[in-house]
Amino acid sequence: MIQLSQRLQTVAHYISTGHRVADIGSDHAMLPVYLVQQKICPFAIAGELNEGPWQAATKQIAHANLSSTIEARRGNGLEVIAPHEVDSITICGMGGALISTILEEGYKQGKLEGVTELVLQPNVGEDAVRAWLTEHDWALMDETILEEDGKIYEVLHAKKIAGAKEWNKQLFSVDELSFPYAEPIREALALRMGPYLLKKQGDILHKKWLAEIEKLDYIIASLSQSELSQTKAKLAAVKQDQQLIREVLKWLYTDRH
Repeated sequence: MIQLSQRLQTVAHYISTGHRVADIGSDHAMLPVYLVQQKICPFAIAGELNEGPWQAATKQIAHANLSSTIEARRGNGLEVIAPHEVDSITICGMGGALISTILEEGYKQGKLEGVTELVLQPNVGEDAVRAWLTEHDWALMDETILEEDGKIYEVLHAKKIAGAKEWNKQLFSVDELSFPYAEPIREALALRMGPYLLKKQGDILHKKWLAEIEKLDYIIASLSQSELSQTKAKLAAVKQDQQLIREVLKWLYTDRH
């Protein structure tokens, strides 16, 4: 039986039992093999763009003796699936912009027809993924943030449900946090930092955004050395961004009672 990393175990946890799954960018088909071995999924597709990873996925599937229930397919993004062929799609270990592009191209090709569940793990750019989900009326059902081997990951779980637009509107307003900001800023913060993660207020989220403040310190120091007018505008924007993150962390992690 295959053993998954904590990151992929978190992804597997969100997959609905009985769903047919396509794992795009499958990394040796580890997730599909696990899902079938654990009888979570009856059928899975491991999608890979390049020859080497596709060969590795094929070997892993054969080694697990699961060639009758898992197919390794070579192709770009969601090109490897047909409409209504799977119920769930997982995309892990890529940038958020790339994940959004894969979903958008698949959507235009009709590949998302019949798909009711997405489990997405962007390495960076989580806000781009949340924006794509809300724009296409996928209800964000939950989020998990975790740290493994010194890296911080976020996993997003979304479903196609009736009333998704209203669900997301209420979710991203984060009213219960009582942020002292206007609604557009609250929604922008929820897109960027994750509405569920903001509500859970875990230590790893705190650590992630403290590190982001430090990164911005380096950017501010670099921009401060320039006298160009456009650089000064950029510097002001970065300082404003950093101050907002500081305020949000203080609001979340300081006892206000």
